[in-house]
Amino acid sequence: MTFRAYIVDDSSTVRDNLIDTLRELAQIEPVGHTDNEHDAKRWLLENDWDVAIIDLFLRVGSGMNVLQAVRKKRPGQRVVVLSNHSSADVRWRCRQLGADALFDKSTELEALVEYCKQLRGADVAEAASGAPATLGSTAQPAA
Repeated sequence: MTFRAYIVDDSSTVRDNLIDTLRELAQIEPVGHTDNEHDAKRWLLENDWDVAIIDLFLRVGSGMNVLQAVRKKRPGQRVVVLSNHSSADVRWRCRQLGADALFDKSTELEALVEYCKQLRGADVAEAASGAPATLGSTAQPAA
């Protein structure tokens, strides 16, 4: 079963590195990416995906608006914020908008990869057993 990620980030370097890292270390298939709010909202609302990784500051628009647009996601879908801005206030607002987790770009990339591995593992376990799986305790909450 393919576990699909969509990446929303204005930095092509971050996007390219994240694509390679997710494929290699987490066996997650990036199915698309964009650098702006409009394209992100349109794609996420019209396509199937398992995890969306969203930066807050985009080339055009805001990751906060993307979060709000996908707030009513399907069960099993996860929305993760990856940003250089991870203060307590930002974490609180992201949680209010439906983020499942928030990771700091400069210090928590390894934690993001581990979180994605757990998501993929939970998805595989759920598919095998037919019962919903839960994430382990290392997942970083948006709080």
